[in-house]
Amino acid sequence: MSISVSPTSGAAADAIEVRDSQVHGLGAFATHDVARGTILGVYAGRRHTANEVAARDWDHALTYVFGLSDGSVIDASDGGNATRHLNHSCKPNCVAYEVGEGADAAIVIEAKRRLRAGEELFLDYQLDVGDDRAAADYPCHCGAPRCRGTLLAKT
Repeated sequence: MSISVSPTSGAAADAIEVRDSQVHGLGAFATHDVARGTILGVYAGRRHTANEVAARDWDHALTYVFGLSDGSVIDASDGGNATRHLNHSCKPNCVAYEVGEGADAAIVIEAKRRLRAGEELFLDYQLDVGDDRAAADYPCHCGAPRCRGTLLAKT
């Protein structure tokens, strides 16, 4: 399957509204009903190479960084769009996946199921912080019935 996306446009850019979230800070919300499988947007921001990532002192208090398979990252705090405001949930209603390769790689956000207008959009961050930090260092506040209590990936 081939998906053509532009980091600046997104397939349904008008489908996301940013406003206060009861889960954390700002959140992204569906502006109208959205069908399962709809591409909601492309995660946009400044691209950092793997070498730049290793040399950078990231602000761990608030980041909008999405890792790519080649070790580079997209930093949505610099040139990002509304997709950076999808909060974490242990029971997400959206999924993010990589399309393209190398410098053309992008992260696409897609609806996992039918979404209702006004519903907050969530991803499972599945964080991999590269060391043995405790799950308590990355607490989850999603409120899902089977919340695993952390933003870290399942072990």
